[in-house]
Amino acid sequence: MSRAATANCRQEPGAFVPLVNLKRCEGKGDCVEVCPEQVFEVRRIDDHDFQSLNALHKFKLRVHGMKVAYAPNAEACRACGLCVSACPEHAITLARL
Repeated sequence: MSRAATANCRQEPGAFVPLVNLKRCEGKGDCVEVCPEQVFEVRRIDDHDFQSLNALHKFKLRVHGMKVAYAPNAEACRACGLCVSACPEHAITLARL
């Protein structure tokens, strides 16, 4: 983790969690690249999540390779906000627990 990234992470892990809006996410992976805490992964959308989307969002996901970002290590998030800034689709928000 770079010194600049460390300075931005002012919260204790687990005080905030990243929420990914699967209707907006295109799975480009910018969040994976910038997260100093390795919170994110980009992978094929889960069937349950896919089925909950409407036809337009399902089509969009097919166009983008059925890939989205998930946050399997959300408890490690320290709310630096780098993922929020890096996401070109504005699909990530931080929520206080």
